[in-house]
Amino acid sequence: MKIDKRDWLFIGIVVGVLAIFIAISGKEKTAHVPNNAMHKVSYDAAFRNAPGPNASLYTRAFYKPDKKAAEVFCEPCHKEKGVPYPPNHPAKNRCMFCHKFSK
Repeated sequence: MKIDKRDWLFIGIVVGVLAIFIAISGKEKTAHVPNNAMHKVSYDAAFRNAPGPNASLYTRAFYKPDKKAAEVFCEPCHKEKGVPYPPNHPAKNRCMFCHKFSK
């Protein structure tokens, strides 16, 4: 089988697209909610209905933490403890829109 100019052009385009994807993908910039004693209540609320270790692989693979239940605790605790939000921080009631839980 002979590879002609069209085939090389196609291979070049595919390699170029892959190179662009690799170049623009970088370190994850999403801030994680610390997994410590202060944030335990948020983790408990988010993972209240988490499937157990004996659940099916499908159930465990597609489980999503209950972010809305965890967000309830963010703003009151941050106000009570005096932890300021950074400047230009978005709406305070949608914390899990930008932050995510550690595994």
